[in-house]
Amino acid sequence: MTNLSDQLYAVGLLPVVTVDSPGHAVPLAQALIDGGIPAAEITFRTPAAAQSIAEIAQAFPDFLAGAGTVLTVQQAEAAVSAGAKFLVSPGLNPDVVQWCFDHGTPIYPGISSPTELEAARKLGLTEVKFFPAQQSGGSSMLRALSAPYPQMRFIPTGGISVQNLEEYLALPNVLCCGGSFVASARQIASGEFDKIRMQAKQAVSAILDAQLLHVGINCTDAAQARDVAGSFQDLFGFDVQETPGSFFAGTAAEICKTPFLGEHGHLAFSVAHIERAVAWFRFRGIDFREETRVQDEKGLVAVYFKDEISGFAIHLRRKDRKA
Repeated sequence: MTNLSDQLYAVGLLPVVTVDSPGHAVPLAQALIDGGIPAAEITFRTPAAAQSIAEIAQAFPDFLAGAGTVLTVQQAEAAVSAGAKFLVSPGLNPDVVQWCFDHGTPIYPGISSPTELEAARKLGLTEVKFFPAQQSGGSSMLRALSAPYPQMRFIPTGGISVQNLEEYLALPNVLCCGGSFVASARQIASGEFDKIRMQAKQAVSAILDAQLLHVGINCTDAAQARDVAGSFQDLFGFDVQETPGSFFAGTAAEICKTPFLGEHGHLAFSVAHIERAVAWFRFRGIDFREETRVQDEKGLVAVYFKDEISGFAIHLRRKDRKA
């Protein structure tokens, strides 16, 4: 992956926005940043597109400002000159793709069939937009394409909503999703940036799907840990299961046989996509304890934050692993 692809993967959702006034560009970007989505595809559907990109690029140099609905080489030139970090197009235009290759600009052209995907591969592309996603078979089509084209990754766009976001992001061949539901053209035009901020936060919450799995309790030795686990069993009827390093009281508590990370213990959270969650937290400047990484044949299982919160170590765990 390129660095840009790493960042888009971390964000998970690429808001597709239409800005009709450059004066709305910076407040829009600020609302998206505050909501946890430092990225947007600004469509070339209005005369304000290039200036809007320029305003965002100047105000927020790290913001992933891309240009969408790029149909011609002239639009590509205007977008990149304005500061666009990547381009997106609804279809596959070889001239636009070649211009981007020649100028070192990432581009995600749209495809909707295996035939178009073959044409994209012939041009040297490994990441493309899947558009219109829902009308072209949705997540079922992407799942079907993953077998003959395992090297390809997609940005499904068109018909994406907070309700079906998880359905797409669960697929390993999805780089991120594009959608206009976070910031509609009407909301931008009417200056509803507080609402856009809230919708961005809701989307991020849906992407992470973080849920408390258990509380970790540090004990001095195995005997104390056994007693604590027994107390939970007596009080709540939790089954007690022993592992090499701890006792589990149901799924609510892990009682460690020796002091472990965290002054007071640890909190374990499951997340829907742990690699994406780790990338997203890192993008926000949060470090991890690399020595705590646990992996299996499917990839990353668990990892701890480097810093504690109020004396508790924070533990991320893949959603399909409950312990």
